[in-house]
Amino acid sequence: MIYLKTDEEIELMRAANLLVSDTLAEVAKHIIPGITTLYLDKIAETFIRDHGAIPTFLGYNGFPNSLCISINENVVHGIPSGYQLKEGDVVSVDCGTYLNGYCGDSAYTFCVGEVKPEVQKLLKTTKESLYVGIANAVEGKRVGDISNAIQSYCEGNGYSVVRELVGHGIGKEMHEAPEVPNYGKKGYGTMLKTGMCLAIEPMINMGKKRVVFEKDGWTVRTVDRLPSAHFEHTVAIRQGKADILSSFAKIEEFLGEKAI
Repeated sequence: MIYLKTDEEIELMRAANLLVSDTLAEVAKHIIPGITTLYLDKIAETFIRDHGAIPTFLGYNGFPNSLCISINENVVHGIPSGYQLKEGDVVSVDCGTYLNGYCGDSAYTFCVGEVKPEVQKLLKTTKESLYVGIANAVEGKRVGDISNAIQSYCEGNGYSVVRELVGHGIGKEMHEAPEVPNYGKKGYGTMLKTGMCLAIEPMINMGKKRVVFEKDGWTVRTVDRLPSAHFEHTVAIRQGKADILSSFAKIEEFLGEKAI
């Protein structure tokens, strides 16, 4: 079942998503060498609760923390720990909130200090592919148009697209129908209608597309241990142009010239 949201519901979702964006911007201030990922998680949980919301990831199917923090070859669903960030790491931070009955979901991949140019290019391409996909998230197109746009852009730049993990519908529940793969065929899949809300999230690898699920039951890493990048926005389908409900503006305002 795909739930179409009213304009009022979309505004409630915007509030939840902007809180995610503000949380990621707060976390960004502390992404420096020597900081543990568990410390970043505590910052996020406190910030979310101080703003009257609940971290949706905490306890979700048993997940133990408020953020998914995935380092270097880890694609998604990394568990915060005592790992200390190191110069040259890349850090995917995925965050969700539950506010006023609706969910927000967004992710950003950060650089720790100076990162190799080839890794920076991976991040840049992944982020650009997110917006290429979003450009196809309009009424009358299909999910496959989003999927194909992301796949074509990333593969055209020499990267590979993770198959096992996908974007998703979002609303009162964090994961709703339909699934939104980052690969596919134009003109295929669910028809997009005004009021649908989607979390679009390219997960792109520098090397092979294959991934491994670690023994912790959550962390997903690249099979060849080469870096991966992950960017995510929640959008509402409209006529002509998608309405992006989350935002990278405050993150990139803080990062300044270091923004990807």
